[in-house]
Formats: sequence, structure tokens, C-alpha cells
Amino acid sequence: MRARRHELGITQEELAWRADLHRTYVADVERGARNVTLWTIANLAKALHVTAGNLLSHGATLSGMALRNSAGSAPDEVREILLVDHSSTMARAFDRAKLANPIKIVRDGETGLDYLFGTGRYAKRKPARPQLILLVLELPRMSAREFLLRVRNDERTRDIPVVPLTVSHSSRCH
Repeated sequence: MRARRHELGITQEELAWRADLHRTYVADVERGARNVTLWTIANLAKALHVTAGNLLSHGATLSGMALRNSAGSAPDEVREILLVDHSSTMARAFDRAKLANPIKIVRDGETGLDYLFGTGRYAKRKPARPQLILLVLELPRMSAREFLLRVRNDERTRDIPVVPLTVSHSSRCH
């Protein structure tokens, strides 16, 4: 995020104003000291003129987690985001955020793995390479930890950035 802000030649204050955030909040996000909401990600991406997926996957540091770019993707390519979430809470948040990236939602870790590897109900299509995986930590049937281990242990998916999420029922968390 900091690198993109510098590319645009804007200060933290300017970015905060453009993203409708407080400057100290932006400073905290840049140094990985804040958890971010989908609303915040969407506003920062819009203010920085990038997609939310690009903001999260191109070396951005959010919540202290360094993320790498997926191999083979063009820097500004808008690609799908995989959301692994058993509830509709995050899906509603994505609808409100109006992200440029298409969102594929699966309800549990097993279905997510089937989608990624082209197995199970997705056996008739190629394996998927989303730009980013958003993983809700509280999942039925398979734990988020097991899902993440399987993604990281497979050479086809180990370089896809995975962002763990928790669900908050607060109306606005920034």
C-alpha cells in the first residue's frame, strides 16, 4: 500500500482523505498494526486506483501479513477472488463494497479445495487460480487450518495469497 501511495505521489493524509479514513488509521494499516474490514479495503483500493485483489496480493502488508503476487498474473489484471465462508455475512459485505474483482463463494473448505483443484462437483472444469483466497476461520466440516495446509502443500496453489478473516457483526469497523 505504501509503495502504491508513493507511486501516486500522495501523502498518508491525502490517502486518508480519499479513502474516508483517519490518517492515523492509514499509518497503522501501512505498518501492519490494524485489522482491516472489507469496507476499508474497498475504499483504500479505490483511493489508490487498484482493485482490491491487487491491493491485497501485490506485496501489500495488511494486518501484519506479507502477501505475494500469484505467479503468472499481470499487475493490473482483475481476477477472481475465492471466498470460503459458510455464512452470507461476507457475501453481503462484498455486495456493499462493490469490488471490481468477481467473487466466487464456497460454503466450506472441502468445496473450496474441490473448486481449486477441479475435483468433486467441479471435476468437469479446469482447476481455478484465483488472485486471492479470503478464508473465514470458523468453517464447518473442515477446519480453516486444514484447508490452508492443503493449499500450501500443493505446488499448484501454494503461491496464492490467503487472507484469514473473522466475522464481526458491527455495522462499521474502522
